[in-house]
Amino acid sequence: MDDFGPLDWDQVEQRAARGDTSYLRELAARLAERREAAAEQAREYGRHLAHVVRVLALTPGRDSLTQLLLLLEEKQASTGLHPRFVASLLAEHQEPADLVATVFDRPHSDRLDELRGCLFHELILRGVDIDDFRPLRTWTIVRPGWSALAWLPDQLRDMETAVDFPSRSLRGSARGGGSGLPTERRMDPPTPRVTARSALQDVATTDVYESIVAAPEAGEWGDHGAWVFRLDEAIAPEQVPALLPTLPMPCVDGLGPTGRFEIAIRPVDEIWRLLFATASMGGMYSKGVDGAYGRLWAWRSLAGLSGTAADASADEVERHASQSTWFHFEADAEWFHNDLCADYGIATLSPDRRRLAVLAATDTD
Repeated sequence: MDDFGPLDWDQVEQRAARGDTSYLRELAARLAERREAAAEQAREYGRHLAHVVRVLALTPGRDSLTQLLLLLEEKQASTGLHPRFVASLLAEHQEPADLVATVFDRPHSDRLDELRGCLFHELILRGVDIDDFRPLRTWTIVRPGWSALAWLPDQLRDMETAVDFPSRSLRGSARGGGSGLPTERRMDPPTPRVTARSALQDVATTDVYESIVAAPEAGEWGDHGAWVFRLDEAIAPEQVPALLPTLPMPCVDGLGPTGRFEIAIRPVDEIWRLLFATASMGGMYSKGVDGAYGRLWAWRSLAGLSGTAADASADEVERHASQSTWFHFEADAEWFHNDLCADYGIATLSPDRRRLAVLAATDTD
């Protein structure tokens, strides 16, 4: 092994048969050291490679785009960078016309469909109208049906405007902070509050739970929870603030009669943007899933919260969500950590006012 040549397995087994176990231990130790050194070298190559790809993506112009696409077509699996991240960089720094001409107006047999799918939605989120570019219109016809992104609407919806994106440069990045509770449309219940627990029970199925928590799950937040309650009778939105702290949910356990519980009614577009930021930019210790998949998981959470059927279209989700009443709340219960506005609760009252769904997320585990 001193010459770093191939390991002779027969010799290893013969030494073991002669009882030379100290040789085996020393040999294993040397192999472990070499493996560790090789792994560090591989990580260093990965850091250099990621930076070069980043420079290509962030250098405006069709020449850099062409070279980047050639690289990805040949070595995409070796770059270690997910297409959704590259698509996000491209959408931030390149002109839409250049992206359409180089990424979409080319043969679709180049194994770059995932990049195209992500970039398509990154552009939509940034206000690009696909009707202005023939290759974008064509993509809606030829894109692979297996992609989860194919479910998303091809046009920007009203509730998706004014979203936040990270800001990236060649050697750094920045992103927006959390969305705190607004001062307008507050509905804080008077204190001291009633502390008796509601007799209502959580009826969320596994599928509904997974749909509701899709955004914080994708953003790798520290903890999250979801609950659904069927109400005995229809209630008015004004009754929700008093009911929420009494529900059997860990996120309000231990909240005393005078503990902070703040709540505001919010339009669905503000709720969507909160869910989008949760998934796309992630928590304090994660990078999120970027714009395209952030859009998808925000819609999934919206669907679960509004009680839309699992097989519903985006049009149905939007219609049902727009007819629901949305609340944003915060509390000083132990479950929340209230660090840097990175905790929030969302509650949704269905159009018939007989279903109340809740999502709670904290970025501290």
